[in-house]
Amino acid sequence: MHWADVLADELLKEEKKHVLATGITPSGPIHIGNMREILTTDAVYRCLIDKGGDGELTYVADDYDPLRKVYPYLPKSYEKYVGMPISDIPCPCGKHKSYADHYLVSFLNSLKEIGVKPHVYRANEMYKNGDYNQAIQIALENTDKIKEIIQKISKRQLPKGWIPFNVRCEKCKKLTAAKAVLYDYPIIEYKCDCGYEGEVDITKGGVGKLPWRVDWPARWKMLGVTFEPFGKDLGTVGGARDTGEKIVEEIYGYPAPKYTVYEFIMLKGEGAMHSSKGTALSAGEMLAMTPPEVLRFLLMNNQPGKHLVFDSGLGLLNLVDEYDKEERVYFGKEEATKGMKDLKKTYELSQLRNYPKTIPYQLPYRHLVTLIQIGESWDEVKKILLRTKQIPKDLSKDDENHLKQRAEHARYWLDNFAPDIVKFEVKKKLPKVDLAKEQKKFLLALTGKLSSVDWEAEDIHKIIYDSSEKEKIPIKTAFKTIYQIILGQEKGPRAGYFLSNLNKDFVLERIEEAVI
Repeated sequence: MHWADVLADELLKEEKKHVLATGITPSGPIHIGNMREILTTDAVYRCLIDKGGDGELTYVADDYDPLRKVYPYLPKSYEKYVGMPISDIPCPCGKHKSYADHYLVSFLNSLKEIGVKPHVYRANEMYKNGDYNQAIQIALENTDKIKEIIQKISKRQLPKGWIPFNVRCEKCKKLTAAKAVLYDYPIIEYKCDCGYEGEVDITKGGVGKLPWRVDWPARWKMLGVTFEPFGKDLGTVGGARDTGEKIVEEIYGYPAPKYTVYEFIMLKGEGAMHSSKGTALSAGEMLAMTPPEVLRFLLMNNQPGKHLVFDSGLGLLNLVDEYDKEERVYFGKEEATKGMKDLKKTYELSQLRNYPKTIPYQLPYRHLVTLIQIGESWDEVKKILLRTKQIPKDLSKDDENHLKQRAEHARYWLDNFAPDIVKFEVKKKLPKVDLAKEQKKFLLALTGKLSSVDWEAEDIHKIIYDSSEKEKIPIKTAFKTIYQIILGQEKGPRAGYFLSNLNKDFVLERIEEAVI
């Protein structure tokens, strides 16, 4: 049984509406590591609905959290905003409503692209609209109990005078600088590090926020959350999940939601993805280079607790190959191989929404990477595919759109992440190259045979080997010669397939020009 089905079955033991929640602070580029949380939740939600359950998928943007520091991707001028809610800080590019929106808008667009449609809550609106008011009051009335829970479970001491509320200073607008002096419902008197002394009325929204260890359980009660995954950092002994479970049950009188713990996704060569350190690929970048169903497959095919390393280089090609094989097996075009577990459910959860009824037209992704370096646009690539009969003339619009989308992903990957080993450029003119006598003899033999052959990859490949043998030139030198006169480099894609996708007259003319 697929891991998402197992988790959904646990929820279905209680016949009620389930709220499956996820939340991320948009303080920087929201990356694939964060996406694991929301896609895990989405998978369980889909399984729950498929089994006849009643559920809601929610996403809380924690945009009322303070900016903790000036991250590497921010100008030093942002130092003055450290401690302020990110929803109230100016947008770095000037095109969005706030700092939070700068990262949040692109992430929400990415969710649409990857087929996730949650009910979106914004923490800053929830606080400012007064949605948290009752939870704040309950927390403050139970200050001693909450303090005892946190200290006992987390094994850390809270400062004298601590209260479960961070006042937002009315002067400097920061959430991290004010210290409460006196609480007498509904007024909190405070002193701020900026020198300001004042008071706030907690019945008015937006005057501060609960600290994270209290905010999280309070939210479970407010939204009726019954399931929420979290990263292993929050699930450590004495971590936010442990204290949250105790606070929600003893202070808010609500059962702690069910959960699963997910592992972080590592970026090959960089380690764990962290927006704050600049070692992350944003969700937008991931979806620009990876077909969305393939990105979903990466996570659906692996248990949440499994450690994953994402390779944005050649590893991406292997990932697409793995997905395509799974698709062929799903549609009965190929036999399953060892290790393909829960294949049907994995494939279906990898789809954006509707499952295709027939297998989408497949072209090897590596071959597509070659083609888009020959044709400068999709129209040119399509002409090559039609000329070489790699696609039928009556290819459906859906299949063409599918291939076109993949070509766009491959092009973005080539431009931004592909290693040099797979890159090439078909030179419009003969590159400057000093060919040896034996190389020219090989080309003369080659052109004589190529001129009369059907322009098919296997036939071309055989002729290259035959010409190499006839002229007693090493096959490596033969291939190198072809790449030198067409690409201006010594290596390139598989020669037979590569040449078959080029215009035959172009190839023959280039060889003739090279041997003059």
